[in-house]
Parts: sequence; C-alpha cells; structure tokens
Amino acid sequence: MIKKLSLLSLFTLLPASFYFAQTTVYAYVKDQAGNPIENAEIDLGQSTEKVKADKIGYFQFVDLQPGHYLITVSKETLESKIIEFDVTAEEKRKDLGVVKLTQPLTVNAGVMLIDDAMNDSDEGGSMQPTVGLLSAGRDVFQNVSAFELGAYWFRPRGIENRFEDVLFNGVSMSKNDDGRIDFGNWGGLNDVTRYPYESADNITPSEYSFGNLGGVVYYNTRASSYRKQTSLAYSFTNRSYLHRAMATYSSGLSKNGWAFTFSASRRWADEGTIEGTYSDAYGYFGAIEKQFSSRHAINLTAFGSPTYRASNAPNTQEVYDIMGKDYNSYWGWQDGEKRNSRIRKVFEPMFMITDYLKLGKSSNWNNTISYQTGRDGRGRLDWFHAADPNPTYYRKLPSYGLNSVEEFRAQSQIDWESLYQANYINRFNMDGSERGAIYTVVEDVNKDQTINFASHFDTKLQSNWKLNLNFNYQNLKSDNFREVKDLLGASFANNLNAFGNDQPYDLDNPDTAVREGDRTQYSYDLAKNQYSFNASTEVDFAKWNVVGSVFTSYAESQRDGKFRHHAYADSKGKGELFTSLDAGLKGKLTYKINGKNFIVYNGAFFSLAPTLNEIFISPRVTNRITPEVDNQIINSNDLSYILRGQVLKIRLSAYLTNISNATEISRYYADLTDSTPGSTPTGSNNGDALIAEVLTGVDKTYKGLELGVEVKITPALSATAVASYGDYEYTNNPNVASFSDDFGYEKRGTASIKNYKVAGTPQKAYSAGLRYNSPKYWWLGASANYLQDQYLDFSALNKSTNLYINPITGDNYPGATPETIARLTAQRKFDDQFMLNANAGKSFRFGDYRLGVSLSVNNILNNREYVTGGFEQGRAVNFPEALADANRETPYFSPKLWYDRGTTFFANVYLRF
Repeated sequence: MIKKLSLLSLFTLLPASFYFAQTTVYAYVKDQAGNPIENAEIDLGQSTEKVKADKIGYFQFVDLQPGHYLITVSKETLESKIIEFDVTAEEKRKDLGVVKLTQPLTVNAGVMLIDDAMNDSDEGGSMQPTVGLLSAGRDVFQNVSAFELGAYWFRPRGIENRFEDVLFNGVSMSKNDDGRIDFGNWGGLNDVTRYPYESADNITPSEYSFGNLGGVVYYNTRASSYRKQTSLAYSFTNRSYLHRAMATYSSGLSKNGWAFTFSASRRWADEGTIEGTYSDAYGYFGAIEKQFSSRHAINLTAFGSPTYRASNAPNTQEVYDIMGKDYNSYWGWQDGEKRNSRIRKVFEPMFMITDYLKLGKSSNWNNTISYQTGRDGRGRLDWFHAADPNPTYYRKLPSYGLNSVEEFRAQSQIDWESLYQANYINRFNMDGSERGAIYTVVEDVNKDQTINFASHFDTKLQSNWKLNLNFNYQNLKSDNFREVKDLLGASFANNLNAFGNDQPYDLDNPDTAVREGDRTQYSYDLAKNQYSFNASTEVDFAKWNVVGSVFTSYAESQRDGKFRHHAYADSKGKGELFTSLDAGLKGKLTYKINGKNFIVYNGAFFSLAPTLNEIFISPRVTNRITPEVDNQIINSNDLSYILRGQVLKIRLSAYLTNISNATEISRYYADLTDSTPGSTPTGSNNGDALIAEVLTGVDKTYKGLELGVEVKITPALSATAVASYGDYEYTNNPNVASFSDDFGYEKRGTASIKNYKVAGTPQKAYSAGLRYNSPKYWWLGASANYLQDQYLDFSALNKSTNLYINPITGDNYPGATPETIARLTAQRKFDDQFMLNANAGKSFRFGDYRLGVSLSVNNILNNREYVTGGFEQGRAVNFPEALADANRETPYFSPKLWYDRGTTFFANVYLRF
C-alpha cells in the first residue's frame, strides 16, 4: 500500500507539461467542392508512419512531441499539398482544419484524348500511343508529356507501347500477339477510367505487378469506389471522330451493401479531318458490387467498345505534293457515297468477377477471374490475276511516266464501279465455266478467347513494412483467318495461290470456290498458357524508403494450322511447343533529405519473352519458329532529384536503359515484280506479297535527361517548364533475314544499323507553359512546344550486305563504293518543329448541380510540316535497283509518311449531379 501511494505521489509531483507533451494533430481532407477524399495519403516527414484519410476524409497523428513538423497530403490525380506547423507543449489537440486538394489544370480541362486511329496501321510504321496518357498525375513532367507533347507522338524515354502495362483488377490488357495495349478495348469510357488506382511511372516498382519499362497503370473497377453522382457529357472535336456523348451513373454504397456504376458512350463522325475516314464507336461499362460485411465483397464488371472505323493511308511525298496532306487513297465513290476499303471492326468485351477479402487487421486478398472474347477484323482489297487497284501504286504515279499529274488526279481514288465491272466482264472462262472474282474485299480476322486469373495479397508485417504478392494465370486461344467479306458482284472467289501456280491454299479441300463469310488463304489457331508470380516489399524509415520487387514467369505457345499449304509440310496441325522462362528484379531507394527534398534511385534487370508475332515467323502458312528467337534482356536505371514545395516543384532525372538480344519482325506488303518502266507485271497480286523482315540479336540503348519544373508565381498563376533530352539508338549490327509465304526463309547477312536511331518519337522535346486558375473556377492555359530529332523507320533489308554484294560473284556490285552505300542507307532525320497549344474552361455550381465547359486547341499555328511517322518501303533490296531509284528526280519508292493533321480542337461540356 505504501509503495502504491509513493508511486502515485511521484506522478502528482511531475510538472503539468509532462502530461501534455504528446499532442494529437488532426484534419479533414476534402476536394474543391467540399466532398471528403477517402484514402488520401498523409506522409509525416519526421516519421516512418503513413496514414490514410477515412471515409469522411479524417486523419490524425497521435503522440507528437513538441517541435516543427511538415506533412504532405496527396491523392492520385490531385495536386499534393504540403503543410508546415508547430506543436507546443501546451497543446493536447491541434486542429489543422480542412486540407483542400484540387485537380491540376490538365485534368480539369478534360482534354485527354487517345486517338483510336493510332492502333490501326498495318503498314509497318512505328506510331503507338502510350500509357503516359493514362498515368499523368501529380508529376509535372508526366502531365506535360501526356497532354502537351503527347499530342505530337512524343513517348517519354522513347519506350514503345509493348513495354507498358495497363491492368484492370489485376488483369493485363496487353495483347499476346504483339504485346501492345489496344486502348480501344475501353474506348469512350473516360468517366470510369479517368483516375487510376495506382500509377507507377517508368521502372518504379508497382504493388500489383512487376511491370515493365514504361510503367504500370492499375484500375480498380469496384462499384463502390466511384463517387455517387450522375454525369452527362458531350464533346465536339476534329480528330478521329467529331462527336462524343457520355452518360455515367454511380449509386454509391447503399445501406444493404449494394453499389452500382454504369457508363455508356458513343463517338462518331460521318467524315473525319482526313478524306474518306468515318467512324462509329460505342462504349459500355457496368460494375455491380455486393458487400456482405466490412471485410468481404464481390464485384462484377463488364465493359466493351464495339467500333467501326475507316483508316487513312500513308503516302509518298510525291503524292502529298499533288493531292495535299488530307489525301487518303483508301476510299472511292460508290453509288454517290464514299466507301473506304480499309475498315476495321472490333469488339472484344471483357467480363470480370472480383472477390475482395480483408484478413485480420492489416491484410487484404483480392482475386479476379476474367473472360475476354470477341473479334477484330481489318478489311482490305484483294485481287486475283488482276492489276493493283491502289490509286497510288507506283506505276500509276506521274514520276513513272505513264500518267500526267492531271491524269493521276482524275483517277486518284478507288474506282469501285470498275472493280464490279471487271468481275462482271471476267465472269466466264473461254469454255463457259464461271471464273470467279478477280477483285474482292477480304477481312483479316483475329478472334481471341482469353481466360485470366489474378490474385493479389498484401499485408503490413509492421507499421512501416508492407508485403505484396501477385499471381497471374492466362489461357489464350486465338483463331486467325482471312474471310471473304464482299465478292463485288461475283458469285464466288477462288481460294487459289496466284504466286504458287494457282495451287489451292488448302490442299485438303478440293472445293476452291469460296463465298462471302468463307475462310480463304489462311486459317490457324495460336494457343498460349502463362503463369507468373511477383513479390514486392516496401520498408519505410525516417530517412530512407526501400522497395524491392522480384518476378518469374513461364509460358507455353503453340500454333495449330487448319489449312494444308502446298509449300510447307508443317502448315497443318500442331507444331512444336515453344517455352519461355522469365525472371527479374526491381528496386527503388529513396533518401528523404527533408520533407520537401528527395533523392530517388530506380533499377531493373529482367528478361522478357518474345511475343507470338516474334515466335512464329509466318503463322499464316507454317508452324516454323523464328530462327534464333530468344528472350530479350533489359537493364534499366534512373536517378532523380525531387523538390516538392508549395511554390516550387522540380524533378530532374537521368536514365539509361539497355535492351539486348531482342527480336524484331516487321511485316508489310511488298511488290515483288520488276519495277523497270515498260515491264509487264508477272505476278497476279502485284504489290500484295506479305513479307516478314526478321532481325535477331538486336541491341538498343535509351539514355537521356528529364527536367520538370513548376512554379507558383501567384496563388492562381503558375508556370511550367519541361525538357526531355534523349538519345535512343541501335548499338550493334544484328542478323537479318526475310520470309515470304511463297518464297520461304532467306538469310540476308547482317544489317548495318549500328548507331541508327529508334523511330516513332521525337528524341528531344521541350515545353514551356503558363496557366491561370481563377478562384472563381475558370482557367486559362497555354504552352509552347519544340520537338527535335524525329527519325524515319528504316527497312533493315535495305541495310544488309545483300544490298551491295552480288550473289553470283560474291563481290560488291560495280559502283558500290563506301560513299555510295552510305548515301543509299543513310537514315532520314525530319526537321525540328514548333507547336503552340492552349486550353480554357469554366465550371459553375447550381446547388447540387455542377456544370463545366472546356476547350483545348493543339497546333494553333496549323503547322502541317510535322511528320508524325513514316517508314522506308522495303522494295529496292539490291544495289543496281536501289541506286537507280535514288538517282531519279522523284524516286518510285520514296518513304511513306504521315503528317500532323494541323490545328485540332476538343470542346467539352458536362453536367454532374
């Protein structure tokens, strides 16, 4: 009893300040409209502890000692805010009030537009969209890269689409054939995909996937995660479509645990900016969630985007000079309407069921099963023992000498009536039997059926130590074939190979007559099974943050041919099973100088298995696996200094990426006939032979510097400056070969492409902008952009030793001096370009209703000289022909180019309630 009293007496003698030396600090996080922001992250610079705001936006730190503190409040897609405050010994509770997070201007403007036409080319070009358009968030460099420079095909760090990842509930949206992401699968669903759940830039480790080189964007489609509201929007633009209408409804979570989110859209144009292009695309999304308790929920998701779209053609400079930069050779008049020969119809709906389970106090286990099916068809003209109907076929151009400029203009579009007439005239053979169509419209079809299982587990091992585990399984069956779409008035077409002495494409089918809806020329299945596992961990210390990630993956791929080709014994049936094993590791190390200044290092070393397009050299006709194909090895590192201040934000990064042992296959249609003027075409399908150009053992390097600066001149006026100084090039001379369906595999020696530049993006880009955000909810912004070092995509066959070595003598062709060879093989560099952009908008609030309008304009100066992409024609692959073509005043086989569309705009109005 005496001991207890003595202890009690001791505490009563302590100074009162002791009891109040530990303080609770709290605040509420809300958006501009006053709504709470759930799961906002609050980082206390002097502690390893990170907290998240709850459903009402509330957060707190307990037991803070007296001193000066700094916290960073952040939420994906919103501007982060830094708050400094002091805690005194007299304070027991400290109220920081309401912390308001606002959207950056680029998000408010609503101008993020992925041009669906980006994915449509099958001409061999290297233009691709990038996930930077999706993952732009708080980082000024990423924002400007996406919204300002991204409009001009700029790719951060030069990284191609296939090295990026987009996940829906853990399921990858990358296609198995080429590894690329088809953003059109969820086209028009901006309302429900506007804000990713996680965005990991570049090689930064992700919690949900090992990732790749170009970052990870993760979408969580849980119905209750969407804000309760109804949104209606209409947009008017002059890009790949003219009109867009969207409607979205989110119910929020009801008292009995149900939540619903639905979205629908339509994008359409009777004719786009480019002549003869038209489109009609719908989008739908539905998510239904049932919460059985606070620890268990199930969510059903379905989305899709049925799309019908006409394509536009690349052209040589000769054609552009005659017809202008809006010319499109793919269309012609039929019955008073424009008809395009290259129609893409795609609809690949996705269905998902996700189970969310909370285990214990700090563990979560989410599992998703998905099924995706559908059809992707790309139409084109086909012909049999007939002349090429392409108006820009080189023999029809004025430079060839058969047509004048006026005559070319007069027949510059597809003459559909003449194709019908040709089928009618040639309907019968001399013996009176039906001949079959000589002109048809065919469709190259890909029908994928994909089953995915994705499992994600995360837990906190300690308050500052997190562990993530991811397992994925994918099963693919891909049905690939060519289908007769339109007989153009004929009764049937012939499933015969005009290059192969009119032998049947399928020797096992004696009936070679095919009709609309029938398969023709090729039919095969591709199957793939893939298993992957990823583990990552993050440990947060007072001055350091450490993240590590490892993965392994195993895949099996196989072709199963359905037609027996006359030239390949292995064309029908199942071929050899191709297996691949991948592994890799990533790391991130952050040193916290203080609450505003950071040094960040990211490193990655991993292997990457070849895609189906790289594994099978010509799956249309053979099971043959590409010789020398193997996993590519990737080593990437970056180092950044980051300043996150209220007035000044800076990120300065240096990066170096090495890719080795890659396989690159380009497929394009090439003319196999003699190009000499006056010669007679010997092939029946001139200009329409499919060639595979194969590079193996390719090494590339991507290196450069990135700088992003944002300065708040006043609370409403800010300035941005961004610079990307890159150098992306091939670093060796890889082996090159060719394969054509009718002439087989041919080794072509080595391709002398060392120090050639990677095409498809400006390697250097700069942007400077101003924006004004009025406290009265209107904004105005403008940016000046400068693009440098855009290169033409080259044909490796034109760079091989076969170009200048005579196969008969083994010596150089006469005149093949080093200087002449260098002139013929030099890579073309395009001129630097200046672009001016602007955007403005205003939002209004009428009680519970919010109305917003915005307008963005790109390329205000209407610069039509910017070449957004292009490629060499793989035609003149021997020295005499290449030299003769280069010496012509207007070469027959100049590069084919795409030009920027000039001034484009995007106007948007929305109503939310």
